[in-house]
Amino acid sequence: MASLQYLLFLLFFAVVVPVSKDTSTLQYLTIFNQRTPFVPIRVVVDLGGRYLWVDCERDYVSSTYHPARCGSAQCSPAGANECGDCFDGPRPRCNNNTCVVEPGNTVTNTAGPGEVAQDVVSLQSTNGRNPGRVVTVPRFLFACAPTSLLQGLANGVVGMAGFGRHRIGLPSQFSAAFSFRRKFSICLSSANGVIFFGDGPYVFLPGVDALESLTFTPLFINPISTAPSFPLGEPSAEYFIGVKSIKVNEKPVSLNTTLLSINSEGVGGTKISIVNPYTTLEASIFKAVTEAFINKAAARNITRVAGTRLGAAVPSIDLVLQNENTFWRIFGANSMVKVSREVTCLGFVNGGSNPQTSIVIGGYQLEDTFLQFDLATSRLGFSSTLLGRQTTCANFNFTSNA
Repeated sequence: MASLQYLLFLLFFAVVVPVSKDTSTLQYLTIFNQRTPFVPIRVVVDLGGRYLWVDCERDYVSSTYHPARCGSAQCSPAGANECGDCFDGPRPRCNNNTCVVEPGNTVTNTAGPGEVAQDVVSLQSTNGRNPGRVVTVPRFLFACAPTSLLQGLANGVVGMAGFGRHRIGLPSQFSAAFSFRRKFSICLSSANGVIFFGDGPYVFLPGVDALESLTFTPLFINPISTAPSFPLGEPSAEYFIGVKSIKVNEKPVSLNTTLLSINSEGVGGTKISIVNPYTTLEASIFKAVTEAFINKAAARNITRVAGTRLGAAVPSIDLVLQNENTFWRIFGANSMVKVSREVTCLGFVNGGSNPQTSIVIGGYQLEDTFLQFDLATSRLGFSSTLLGRQTTCANFNFTSNA
């Protein structure tokens, strides 16, 4: 089986999963197969989550489920420092002498006890243009969690898929299983998007390779974990970038720049988190950016916003990164939210005066923007909106096999 998968990756050198957006919660969901026999499981995509956790209290049946026994090789990478017993088993999440972790629901910021376990996972390979054959990871590590942890998540989901910097996060496990770089790429849309694990190309109809339009910036590690629950001393698994300043309509906004750095207590900085539906700004940053936006819009005499290929024709918002020539430009398609036929609002949220993170770039601002997370080099590649290249994140061809 291993040699077959190696030969397969000579032609298909990445794996791919679809992404959809739940209209009621604005959460981004993905689906892949787990267990024996295979069951399609729908989970919330948690970009900075530590690992996959799944509800095992309801309807978890699998002949290939194996709990991680205390002291086994599976416990250490999971960060499991405790052992647990269950006297009402055995069954998934209820076994004696097993490693215990606390998976977190980052939507509600809660955590609960979970059993470390392994089971079969399958998903599709890809050459970056089309889906290929199904490939499997026979011993995929995850946390078996209580049903109560699903509170606040979209209907029909059974857990959360963590894509963060963690030894058993999805990028690390798929990289180890298929021998490609610890790299994944995400492309969200208001309907159907896509996530790739491995190298490109990443081709969207009508033949646009998103890899050709990336700008790169370093990824930073917050030394203090931002998870709902975590082992003492563990750094954050989330993805932080170095925003140095903000411009509106190419003019700098006056900010307290100390808020843009992460201090010794893990407070401040800028992270990317798609469990946040919209970008959240610390109160003083929010006030400065929105006032600048309103003033620039008023200077244009904007009362009714015209539509363009890049969305509403409103002032652009730039997140300036490592230098003045490296910036993430947010056009109207990602800054303005249509709330009714007559009303369109700026899609940024006031995060209050003492948030843990000063700027959280949320899901709406990422839609139809291609992001590549390279964990091996600690680098983020990001495109401008794909709308400018006459394609969208919904345009990966999931229907044709090569």
